[in-house]
Amino acid sequence: MATEQELKSLFNTLDTDQDGKISINELFFSPGLSAIISAETGVSSPQELLAMHGNQDGSITFEQLKQVVKSSGNLN
Repeated sequence: MATEQELKSLFNTLDTDQDGKISINELFFSPGLSAIISAETGVSSPQELLAMHGNQDGSITFEQLKQVVKSSGNLN
């Protein structure tokens, strides 16, 4: 379970180009952090996360990610 601050810190670490969203490429560059995201969201893979909850361009914003983590019951 994560706090919003912890989730934001993780998001910022993954958002290497600092464009306000995480792309599939950014998720694959950091498999350890991707595994944490998968555990917190209950989604089995980065591709599934982006397909189910991301934007049409294959990325996800912090607010979208926060909603997924919250709906899975893993946000304090």
